[in-house]
Amino acid sequence: MRKKPREKQPLKRWKKSMLEDLIRRAVVDAEDDDAQQMGFYEALEENVRFPFKTSHAGTPVVVRAIEVGEDDEILAVCVRSGERLGIPLLDLQLPKPPPKGAEWIEAYRLWVAE
Repeated sequence: MRKKPREKQPLKRWKKSMLEDLIRRAVVDAEDDDAQQMGFYEALEENVRFPFKTSHAGTPVVVRAIEVGEDDEILAVCVRSGERLGIPLLDLQLPKPPPKGAEWIEAYRLWVAE
C-alpha cells in the first residue's frame, strides 16, 4: 500500500533567533516606539540593497528606496510604469531570490508583529 506523501513545511529563510538579534541591533539605543521605528528605518536604509524588483497586488514594481510616510510608517518607494508609489514596506512581497539585506525587512516584520 502506498503512503501519502507528508506535507512539506514551508521553508523559513531566516531563523527567528537571528531576526531577534537584528531587532536588538536596530533598537539598541531607542527609548520608545518612535525611536525604535527610526532605528529600523536607518538599519533598512543601510543594509537593504536597492533597487530590487517585486510585485504588489499582482503588478510588478521596482523598489528604489524607502522613506518615512506622514504617519511615520516606513514606505517602499516604488516605480510602476513610470509612476512613483509609496507602498507600506510591510505590504510588499519579497522576491525570490530576495535582495541583499532582506533579512532586515523580515526582522522589521517580526518587530511590528510582536
